[in-house]
Amino acid sequence: MSTALVLIDANNFYASCEAVLDPAVVGRPLVVLSNNDGCIVSRSAEARALGIPMGAPVFQLRAELERHGVIVRSSNYGLYADMSQRLMATLETWVEELEIYSIDEAFGLLHRPAGSQDLTAWGEELRRQVQRQLGLPVAVGIAPTKVLAKVANRIAKRNPSWRERGVFDFAAMADPDPWLTATAIEDVWGIGRQLSRWCRLRGIADARALRDMPPGELRRRAGVVGLRLQQELQGRRCLPLASVAPAKRETCVSRSFSTPINTAAALKEAVATYLCRAAEKLRRQGQRAGTLTVFVRSSPFDGTAFYANAATTTLPLPSNDTAVLLAAALPLAERLFRPHKPLRKAGVILQDLQPVGLLQHHLLVPQTPEQQRRREALMAAVDGINRRYGSGTVQWAACGLAPAWRMRRGHLSRAATTRLSDVPVARA
Repeated sequence: MSTALVLIDANNFYASCEAVLDPAVVGRPLVVLSNNDGCIVSRSAEARALGIPMGAPVFQLRAELERHGVIVRSSNYGLYADMSQRLMATLETWVEELEIYSIDEAFGLLHRPAGSQDLTAWGEELRRQVQRQLGLPVAVGIAPTKVLAKVANRIAKRNPSWRERGVFDFAAMADPDPWLTATAIEDVWGIGRQLSRWCRLRGIADARALRDMPPGELRRRAGVVGLRLQQELQGRRCLPLASVAPAKRETCVSRSFSTPINTAAALKEAVATYLCRAAEKLRRQGQRAGTLTVFVRSSPFDGTAFYANAATTTLPLPSNDTAVLLAAALPLAERLFRPHKPLRKAGVILQDLQPVGLLQHHLLVPQTPEQQRRREALMAAVDGINRRYGSGTVQWAACGLAPAWRMRRGHLSRAATTRLSDVPVARA
């Protein structure tokens, strides 16, 4: 019995999540905007059919969006994260192993049933169940390797002959070569801009040509990584399934401001807000940080001299305690502030991450084991309250109260899956 790798990818994920909770937008063109309602980061199929470009600043397309009656939504990250968790929980019951690759896609491993090499019917039933349970449309690519599964998923999602079915299985194809020939070199997973240009200059224009090119030449240019990619296209599995995510080496939280920051107090509030979010992520990951960096920058387009700077400090003892990290970060923010330099972005990076293990001690940090356990219990209680009742239910005073620089989201939808007050009410 052979094994197969599948790639399940939600179609137009952000836009599809918006449609799940608002039937009024189903079948209508819809776009989702980035932070501060800046650029288009997701489009429904109807918006894509209108030719609305991905990544375009919304202010440049405002008249066109209004002319076509396009619905505009701000990014609702709480909704998308919750829908992603529900999707992955559903997929876990369909495959033997699952690797969550991103917020809207995952690789899975399963065995092909004896006497039947075609898993198309399996993929179609998976799509129906995900649609019925979550309301999300997904595409399913099935192949012997990860790279081929990526190609298969792209065919299932974009090829007119397979888009309606939404499932493509390379094993069901008598000859895979035409499909690889139709896949441009730029669309092969793992091929970046420089490598695709190098291939084009040598007449390697599609996935089939890359599969069949001399391996020695590819290795001289792209090393072992290039050879693994080629072998994956040949059907030899070189990239294993990572069912357990590797430990993160650093954690970063940064945002652009909706309005420029001109005071040290406002900058400290922003840094404190991002630091609290980063500390929550650390605790969720089961890690502590030994080094902390704060960075700021102005806008290069506002007519003033561009300013960007960063400051780093090493903690005497690795920690994920918000109070400890705030005490280290706020002096750095004050040091980075410059009068008459309006800031457009700031962020914090937690580095030198270490797993949470035995209680640690330091001669210069007079904290008893009991005090450390009490602090950990306090952080766990705060995180639990915020998870249950919504982010920001309990927050640190250093973050300020509704500051003007907070992210602008003028078209935000309800968070009906994570906030009780946003759950729709059916009235007789």
